[in-house]
This record gives sequence, structure tokens and C-alpha cells, in this order.
Amino acid sequence: MDTGLYTQSDTVDTQSVASGAPAVPSTGSSLREAVYTQLRAAVLDGGFGPRERLAEMRLAARFGVSRTPVRESLARLASDGLIERGDGGFFVTIPNLTQLRDFYELRVTLELRGITRVIEDSSIKHETALLTAELDRWYAMREQPPRPDPRFVVQDEKFHAELSRASGNLALTDALVTVNERIRRVRMYDFLTQDRVETTITEHIEIMELVRDGRLDEGYRALHAHVGDSMAAVSECAQRAMTQMALHSGLL
Repeated sequence: MDTGLYTQSDTVDTQSVASGAPAVPSTGSSLREAVYTQLRAAVLDGGFGPRERLAEMRLAARFGVSRTPVRESLARLASDGLIERGDGGFFVTIPNLTQLRDFYELRVTLELRGITRVIEDSSIKHETALLTAELDRWYAMREQPPRPDPRFVVQDEKFHAELSRASGNLALTDALVTVNERIRRVRMYDFLTQDRVETTITEHIEIMELVRDGRLDEGYRALHAHVGDSMAAVSECAQRAMTQMALHSGLL
């Protein structure tokens, strides 16, 4: 994986979970936060299989900590909706098809609202600096397209978050980020072909350029087509993602 392009969405080193390196810092509330942050990142980024039990003792050994901060972290992740209690312990939450369709529908609503609010209120403008910086990232990817990889989903999420953030409503962006995190474990399997990756790059650049140039109606239509312009399209996206996950979840 080209680390110059694939920057993890979370700011911690998720490799510590896999390698057994202890979390840092080593004491107090900072330790509890570090364990939670690293465990959360591993859950989001495919560090655990769909049927892998998140055992307290094993995780404590991998972090080099007692079971207490691990237990607290698991409780927080369950509260976040990212893991759930099953037979014999906690497992990563995988939405069923109905839930996934609902999340996809909410995602479309949040995505489009960012542009709509600027169209509706002439006093609101997109922040050009954010759009330009994000466009530069995608121009670089167009020049050197990254290889297909499930974790390309992180780059996709960052694009949509930055587009939303540029519209000025941070609460809207936070909600979008949360929704995207909830469906990441399924959506990540949608980026397993070179064609899919390159199509995503092309569409992202088109959308962002239209918004940057103030062609908001066109940008709205392009974004709507990109994320799903009907419930049938949303359902198709959800079904495709579930199918890809079922076929390829052993890759991670």
C-alpha cells in the first residue's frame, strides 16, 4: 500500500493492536483513552474479522495492559454501536441489509444537504481553501492511481467529509463522519477493482471542481448521481456492498 496516499482516518498507529506493542502513555486516564482509540481504529479499519471474538484477556496481552482499560474500551465501543455482544463475548457490528439501506439513505441526505444549504442561502459560501487542498490530493491520485485496496474507503470518506466541512456546518459533517464509520466495514469491499478506484477519483474531481467554481446546481446533480440518486440506486449500492463483503471479507 502506498502510505503517501493511504493515510489512516484515525491518528493512532493501529499496527500496535496487531503487533502486540503496548499502548502509550502507560498510566491513568491517558492510558484508557489510548487503548480505546487504538482499539476503535482497529475495529473501523478491518483489524478484526466479522466472526472474531474480542476477548478481554487476549486484547490486554496485546496492549500490555490490565483487563480494566480493555473492558472499559469495549463498553464504549458497544455504546458507539461499533461492536455488539454476541455468543460468548463482543464482536464487530456488521449491519444487516435493512440497516445498511437505512444508513445509505441517511448518508445521501447528509451529503446533499451540504450543497443545498449553500444554494438556499446566498450569504453562505464554500470555503475555497478546503476545496482546493482536497482537490490537490485527488489530482495527485489521478496522476498515480492507487492500487485497489479495501482501505481506499478511508480516502473516499475524507473526500466527502471535506466537501461537507467546506459548506460550513460542522454538526452536519460530524453526523456524516459517524454514518460513514458505521458502514465502513461493508463499504470498504467496494474498492477491489482498478476501475472502481479510478471511477471514484474521476467523479470526486468533477464534483469538487463544480462546487469550487460555484456551479452548485451541477455539483448537486453530480454528487447525487455519485452517492445514489434514487432509493433503488441506494438499495443496489447496499446490496452490492454486502455481497462484496461476504465474498471478500477474508482479505483483511
